[in-house]
Amino acid sequence: MYEGEINTIIHGKGGAADVTISPESITIVFTDHGPGIPDIDKAMQAGFSTASDEARELGFGAGMGLPNMKKYSDELHIASRVGEGTTVTLIINLKAA
Repeated sequence: MYEGEINTIIHGKGGAADVTISPESITIVFTDHGPGIPDIDKAMQAGFSTASDEARELGFGAGMGLPNMKKYSDELHIASRVGEGTTVTLIINLKAA
């Protein structure tokens, strides 16, 4: 969730996070009205970042946000339109003990 929050603030210039919790899963949907992601495949590469110098000076922008979100969720879906914004959906399946 942290990676999504940071991406929404740094890259999307703000937005929303909606969380749905059920006995089967946790679904987190991040939405913003930022610049969008022109090349999702490139953005998914570890180390790739479009963070500003200001964000990097604060310790962000290592290019691990989306890769980490994919690694630690069961499903990751990204819908983005350049100039309109991005929606990132994470699904974490809950397994019975």
